[in-house]
Amino acid sequence: MTKINNVFSLFDFCKKRADKLQIYGEETLDEERNIIPFIDQAALITHYLQLRNKNVNMPYEQQAKGILDLWYEFVKGEQKKKPKNFNFVGESSAAIQGYLFPDLFQAPFQAPANPKFTFIDLFAGIGGFRMAFQNLGGECVFSSEWDEQAKKTYYANYGEVPFGDITKESTKNKIPKGFDILCAGFPCQAFSLAGKRLGFEETRGTLFFDVAEILRRYQPKAFFLENVKGLVIHDKGKTLKTILNTLDEVGYVVPNPEIVNAMYFGVPQHRERIYIVGFRKDLGIKKEDFSYPIQKEVTKKWIDVREENPVPAKYYLSTTYIDTLIRHKARHEAKGHGFGYDIIPDDGIAHAIVVGGMGRECNLVIDFRQKDLTPTTRIKGEVNKQGWRKMTPREWARLQGYPDNFRIVVADASAYKQFGNSVAVPAIQATASQLLKTLKEHGYIGK
Repeated sequence: MTKINNVFSLFDFCKKRADKLQIYGEETLDEERNIIPFIDQAALITHYLQLRNKNVNMPYEQQAKGILDLWYEFVKGEQKKKPKNFNFVGESSAAIQGYLFPDLFQAPFQAPANPKFTFIDLFAGIGGFRMAFQNLGGECVFSSEWDEQAKKTYYANYGEVPFGDITKESTKNKIPKGFDILCAGFPCQAFSLAGKRLGFEETRGTLFFDVAEILRRYQPKAFFLENVKGLVIHDKGKTLKTILNTLDEVGYVVPNPEIVNAMYFGVPQHRERIYIVGFRKDLGIKKEDFSYPIQKEVTKKWIDVREENPVPAKYYLSTTYIDTLIRHKARHEAKGHGFGYDIIPDDGIAHAIVVGGMGRECNLVIDFRQKDLTPTTRIKGEVNKQGWRKMTPREWARLQGYPDNFRIVVADASAYKQFGNSVAVPAIQATASQLLKTLKEHGYIGK
């Protein structure tokens, strides 16, 4: 084994902006002879390294090996003399862990050693679906996410860089065959209903079309989709009707979707989302064979997820900003609107955390524990002494059910966006448990 002195930490390169780094070679060209960007090379390699000892047919395996060998030569500071000789791939796992991607193998949320089933993670975000299904014994064999900042968080926690744009055929072609469950929190979009068949063709040009196309092509045993509650009334109900008709058309039995509220599953957040699950028709599973988890009690309050120690002054609002919020709320109340800031009491339940608009201001809290209110950022006015502050990214993580060893590796602005866009892990996990129970009862997993 060749001894090298450098350690190649992919995350170090991500922090320094991966778009500034490029590794070239014959192996790094795609089907159209275009150079594969660095971050997409990383997706190929990390997927391969996570799955190389598993019984998973990776369509990209040979290319990943070639790029991995090329990167190894890059780390050694040598030029690659013989293409596709895979010298590094043939060396020990200790070499891989010691010299290339040590952070991959130290990621806190690794797949179980003996997985009970496999799944793919589309529109993966920061991996809420992945965490829930891994907790239940599943192994993720493919992930896809377009946002670069979310990819950094995903890699830091799962040791895998998601593939990119799932609308591209080249990305779809990297999905391994034979996986059990498709997971996706796809964005809600209006469909073209010109044909009025309300089926597969009317979804073209939307991101749901790509979900449906993958279901049609790969035919997993089941799927689990999540979307905003507003999907129920979106375009006067036509959007949801089209989705359900399309899922039937591509070969799935779909129990009636249900609105699930995360606050009934151990997080103090009033977050309602529509869940849609389905089972491949030839499995013989009927709609009535599946039931969503019972939503019966609230067990957590805001104080249960509050930071244990005083938070920095930067999370406290300025006096000027508070005045702006008060005037803003008064204007809307005068018009009969309910828009504006809100303060969550210690024994209360947070509103749904969302990105943009008044997302953070709707979940303000009172916290007098910080005594040093010296401004650490440029603000107008001074830091308020009434205890008004925003929740921290870690508190948002807890509101979504992420454990405290989940790594927050991006700036606050990106972290708020990522947690606001995420699924609530405990609610997903409770529903996933019901889905798996149905598959197990019919003999399709856990044999």
